[in-house]
Amino acid sequence: MINILIFSLIIGLVTAILIIPFSKQKQAKKDNKTGQNTPSIKILSLSLVLIFIAMFAFYYLSNLDRNISSLWIFIIVISALGAIISTGKERIVKGVIFLGSLVFGIYILAAPLFNANEKFEYAQMNEKVEIKAFDENKTPASVPPEFARNKMKKAFGQVPNTSYYELGNLQIQKVNGEFIYIAPVEFSGFFKWLNGDEIPGYFTLSATDSSANPTFIKNEMEYTPSAYFNKNVERHIRMNYPKHIFYGDVQLEIDEDGQPHYIRTYGQFVSARNGFKVEGIVVVDPKNGDTKAYKLAEVPSFIDGAVSPEAVSLQNSYYGNYIHGFWNSLFGKSDVKLPSDEGTEANVSPIFDENGEMFYFTDFTSPKEGVDSMLGYSLTNSRTGKATYYTGNLEESYMDSQGALQIIEKKFIEKKWHGEMPVLYNFYGEASWLTPVLDSNGFLQNYFIVSAANPEISVYGTTPNDALKKYKLAIQKGGSSVDGTSNAEEKTLLGTVVRVYKEKTGDFTIVSFLLDNHKNFVISSENYPLAIYLQEQDNVNITYLETGENFLPVKEMVIEGLE
Repeated sequence: MINILIFSLIIGLVTAILIIPFSKQKQAKKDNKTGQNTPSIKILSLSLVLIFIAMFAFYYLSNLDRNISSLWIFIIVISALGAIISTGKERIVKGVIFLGSLVFGIYILAAPLFNANEKFEYAQMNEKVEIKAFDENKTPASVPPEFARNKMKKAFGQVPNTSYYELGNLQIQKVNGEFIYIAPVEFSGFFKWLNGDEIPGYFTLSATDSSANPTFIKNEMEYTPSAYFNKNVERHIRMNYPKHIFYGDVQLEIDEDGQPHYIRTYGQFVSARNGFKVEGIVVVDPKNGDTKAYKLAEVPSFIDGAVSPEAVSLQNSYYGNYIHGFWNSLFGKSDVKLPSDEGTEANVSPIFDENGEMFYFTDFTSPKEGVDSMLGYSLTNSRTGKATYYTGNLEESYMDSQGALQIIEKKFIEKKWHGEMPVLYNFYGEASWLTPVLDSNGFLQNYFIVSAANPEISVYGTTPNDALKKYKLAIQKGGSSVDGTSNAEEKTLLGTVVRVYKEKTGDFTIVSFLLDNHKNFVISSENYPLAIYLQEQDNVNITYLETGENFLPVKEMVIEGLE
């Protein structure tokens, strides 16, 4: 509070000096001998008080950073006014100040024209072809946020004094090895805050199990986004870090003991109060208001979303738009690629890799209207901000997230179901969109998987793993080879064929067979053309993957007597 008072006082003093025409006041003093009054001190004092109050109110309510550069418009106006009403040498001095502030204002306004290359350099990504194959024995964090919010709202009766509160922003996180959604309870208005004083706690819900129920965790919080005055967590952060540049909303993070913490990403402008570069986070204890700033390299291990999704979305726009500078992003648009807006958090979607690290996913599409082909996709580490851009198989044309959503809409047009949170995975060596499907009330109905390169290959199931099993068969029936993509153990086996079933799909044949060990296997003639000759009582030598499925995928086969 002391900082904002001093800052406002200095601004008020400087403003009063710039506005008040001291040259005219000197002339008035001479005229005062003839009976005229000179109210210079009163005018100065009144101006100082009024501007002090105005500046305090502006910075307190807006939470704007308290750097001198934030005053550039104000200084231009005040110095111009001071130069107009002054005379003589004072007018010249204030005129010079006005011209200097005007040049600085032009510099700030023109910043986007000349710092596009710097933004692109900051947003540079490593490039790869394809993401690692997904382990089909695991379950992706695929419960959609809209469905999670609906379930939490249904469970709101667990909250004490329910009428005081409403559900806050949803955030996904890994806690004690489990992927969960967390959402704080927030005040539903000013008078409810006056009566309630504290937030009673937060909700948690599994992000992988759609059948799980929300749990309300009691943990009182005073400094929250819905509190007012100095208890508002954003204002509290600004009071403690008056000159920091923040980007993105505050987010709730839970440590391994279940204790809540609010965090906010800070950094610096790329140049001239334009653009943003991430540097670290500020962490707030919502119970007692204790704050601490961390550089990105020092962020506590329990925090997953150190880089705000808003900052990642901004970084994606730099990388996609400014590859050849600012003007190319508007006119020629050579090599420009636009990040999609289908993400669940500020146009990006949080996902987790096999090591439990969180990344923000975004797909990029062409700036041409009516084109739904994907140009690539990115994964940005949510703790470090480092990003990788995946081009995909350049020999194939991948459908973007909007195209996947349109297929779902057409598939369930009579039921009026829609998709949410499409994320691209590598399933069995095939770039594929996994999308939860919701009904018109926001309740989860199924999981839809469609090939990004071959949209005619699509399935849906009641769970992600159920859809994955169906998808493997759909790929095989489509004539494509199934790549071993999980951590399943590769085994070899000698056995005798007991039963055989063959199904023609396109140019290839899917051969399913039962061995004398009572295990079922499946192979495509694309992988092993001689499989079409397989018959009962044949002895075979196979290499397969122990995935735990009913029909185990065969990678290699030798039929005794045919080779």
